[in-house]
Amino acid sequence: MYKILVVEDNASNMKLTVFLLENAGYSVLKALDAETGIELAIREQPDLILMDVQLPGMDGLQATRILKLNPHTQQIKIIAMTALVMAGDREKIIAAGCNGYVPKPIQYKEFLKLVTDLLNKA
Repeated sequence: MYKILVVEDNASNMKLTVFLLENAGYSVLKALDAETGIELAIREQPDLILMDVQLPGMDGLQATRILKLNPHTQQIKIIAMTALVMAGDREKIIAAGCNGYVPKPIQYKEFLKLVTDLLNKA
């Protein structure tokens, strides 16, 4: 069973994301901020991280850069989740080290397809 870490500070978004992932058969870890997310990623070694871009304190892209520089977490795939997708944002997300992004509000079929495709990629 794949283990997915969700780093999300919005309770409604967290609840929906966890619900979708658990119903699809994934094991889910939760973090409400970037610092906790980084600690959990190092300790639990999830197969995938869903990282909210706008977090209190450290943002999700900064957390992604930290994870990608750490030899213990750099192999973990990361999908950014953001409500703000404007010109140039995709490039910033990819440059930070994310393997893709999901626009909010989540379109659940596309979301689950992206997660499945990324996890099944060698």
